[in-house]
Amino acid sequence: MGLIITLILLGLVLIFAEILIIPGVGIAGILGLLSLGGSCYYAFAQMSTLAGVIVTSVNAVLLVALTIWVLRAKTWKKLTLNTSIESKAVESSSVMVGDKGKTITRLAPMGTARFGENVVEVKALEGMIDAGVDVQVILIEDNRIFVETVGVEF
Repeated sequence: MGLIITLILLGLVLIFAEILIIPGVGIAGILGLLSLGGSCYYAFAQMSTLAGVIVTSVNAVLLVALTIWVLRAKTWKKLTLNTSIESKAVESSSVMVGDKGKTITRLAPMGTARFGENVVEVKALEGMIDAGVDVQVILIEDNRIFVETVGVEF
């Protein structure tokens, strides 16, 4: 009887680990199901049919209870990423060729720049441009905005 209880507990722990700790691998889940199946087999083979039915029923109830507990315990909320994207896409039509702005980040060669109220991702036409430098839109191609520092001729 002690072996049956040990196999049931081991099976539940392995299935719990499969659901929460190492999802997707499958080894712990398979071993957990084999452990639960072994407890059923041992109960049928070494004890009686009634004991086997009872152990199988207990395994099914415990497995359903474990699944319900895991899904309702807000465990998933602890494992999920709770960030939200607050940025918005800016149409390239809001920035036109010839507009002047200032780099927010270093363009190496990609970075961000502010043109009026719009903050957009831009690419330096040549080399790198430091943050805080005045730039001008030189070319817009396939929704990519190319800039150069103000005063440089294209």
